[in-house]
Amino acid sequence: MLDRRQSARDKVIYGGVAEIGERGATRDCVVRNISEKGASLEFSNVVKLPKEQMSLTIARKGRSFLARVIWWRDNFVGIAFSPETRSELPVSDLEERLRKSEKKKRQLQRRIEELIGQG
Repeated sequence: MLDRRQSARDKVIYGGVAEIGERGATRDCVVRNISEKGASLEFSNVVKLPKEQMSLTIARKGRSFLARVIWWRDNFVGIAFSPETRSELPVSDLEERLRKSEKKKRQLQRRIEELIGQG
């Protein structure tokens, strides 16, 4: 089969959210491969997508893309990103809070071990 892609895609398994309607309806999907110019998505069941434009958010990459559907087969969909509309998601402090929480947990575990050892 002839591969007509303009850039190579990386095989991945990312959770994604596709906005599939004008009213903001969303569907969870799995991003199976991705490149600078597009992606292959898998939905849990057959889904009807707008051909003109859809939005895809990939939280793990911290990105949101406007895209158009290039092909679809059952619950698999190939999309091309619109180059002028890529955007970064708002930065979350969740990573920093998690890091601090893990550090505090380690400190507390050491203190508990000290107290148990003294008993």
